[in-house]
Amino acid sequence: MIIGSLVALATPMNTDGTVDWDALKRLVEWHVAEGTHGIVAVGTTGESATLDVEEHLQVVRTVIEVAAGRLAVIAGTGANSTREAIELTGEAAKLGADAALLVTPYYNKPTQEGLYQHYKAIAEAVNLPQILYNVPGRTGVDMLNATVARLAGLPNIVGIKDATGNLERGEELIRLVGDRMAVYSGDDATAIELILLGAKGNISVTANVAPGVMAEACEAALEGDAERARALTGSVAQLHDVLFIESNPIPVKWALAEMGRIGLGIRLPLTVLAEDARPRVRAALQASGVL
Repeated sequence: MIIGSLVALATPMNTDGTVDWDALKRLVEWHVAEGTHGIVAVGTTGESATLDVEEHLQVVRTVIEVAAGRLAVIAGTGANSTREAIELTGEAAKLGADAALLVTPYYNKPTQEGLYQHYKAIAEAVNLPQILYNVPGRTGVDMLNATVARLAGLPNIVGIKDATGNLERGEELIRLVGDRMAVYSGDDATAIELILLGAKGNISVTANVAPGVMAEACEAALEGDAERARALTGSVAQLHDVLFIESNPIPVKWALAEMGRIGLGIRLPLTVLAEDARPRVRAALQASGVL
């Protein structure tokens, strides 16, 4: 089972929007050195929506090659087309990913039965551990806990990223499926509390800029050391907020650029963080001790 702090890795880009492969390799090495437990390559934070298929798979390939087994690599392979999701997940398996993260189909708003059949089809088509991903605020579709319970235990379905930020709902989810799949938080602000309730880790945006602290916080929570876990996440609490001051990954990419980790490149229709938002993000970076 993959546990701990799993960074939803930003994809570095040059100012013309092309992928900065050297910066990507450096980010992976940094996360290895900082103790991050796993990397999600080409999730939402990795700009999956605007990378073409060749780029998407090359990012996954590069992360796997540089990680070289030193931490887990989870490939973002979700799509609002079941056929496309099967294709991407199959390619991730061939590349050697440890697992796939599959966001609920967005925009076309399937029913709960449609969600069940979508994930069942992918699980039956590709022999790779698969983590479901529910983020209704982003996708416009909410996979209910009852639907997750139907999927729990199907071959290859091993976990779910719950990005609802609702601890009561998350606790219910752990009670329903925790003996059959791993539950991961997808909300940095509430992640430590969900881990203390039984979740197995945090798929994190904040870990992009504070990987060491987030890894230590997750480890403490997994060990049941609530006081230390809360103190650690409290030290970067401002980041949990400001990294969503504009649509993710706009703020986190600007923050990484401010830290000298990547350039300012981002791909349209996303744009570089607005000038008037930058002082707040910079202040949070400084308060958190990462700048």
